[in-house]
Amino acid sequence: MTGNSSNVVWHHATVNRQRREALNGHKSVLLWFTGLSGAGKSTLAHAVEEELHQRGCRTFVFDGDNVRHGLCGDLSFSIEDRRENIRRIGEMSKLFLEAGVIALTAFISPLREDRQRVRSLVPHGDFIEIYCRCAIGTCESRDVKGLYKKARAGEIKEFTGISSPYEEPRNAEVVVETDTLSLEQSVALVIGQLCERGVIPGGCDV
Repeated sequence: MTGNSSNVVWHHATVNRQRREALNGHKSVLLWFTGLSGAGKSTLAHAVEEELHQRGCRTFVFDGDNVRHGLCGDLSFSIEDRRENIRRIGEMSKLFLEAGVIALTAFISPLREDRQRVRSLVPHGDFIEIYCRCAIGTCESRDVKGLYKKARAGEIKEFTGISSPYEEPRNAEVVVETDTLSLEQSVALVIGQLCERGVIPGGCDV
């Protein structure tokens, strides 16, 4: 998508991000889970959200499939539309940061440039890239939808990891080996990062 809206002015509210964070009792941040299909992004994102919810944090998970039922329902899986998909999620996540919410996103987001674009949308330190690293063979073995099988048969075009590239993060804040770590261990890594950054109060033990 190109072009900018005209004749619009940003309205500055009296209730700002800092006041919302103070009310919530924690800072807002964007947790960006990336990785191949089947790497465990959604599973980990929702498990992290559950842990944060138990700690009294205000959260919301943007799941790839769910978003395409509404906000991005008009987009295909071409490279161009996938980039627009990520752009929209980045802009939406930025609003959630302003709301004082911990936003978690679970998208393949295969291109480094697209992930960097989202990082540049938010203040420095507010974008935490979490790379769910998993061998493609393991991803295929978890594929309950049969998408990899269809992609290898040529039935799905531009499928990440098979017929479309996935560019691994070079400097992700957190790398989770989802094919060797348990879900509990993976959650602990993410929560530990949030504690170290002072995003959430209390101890760092999950």
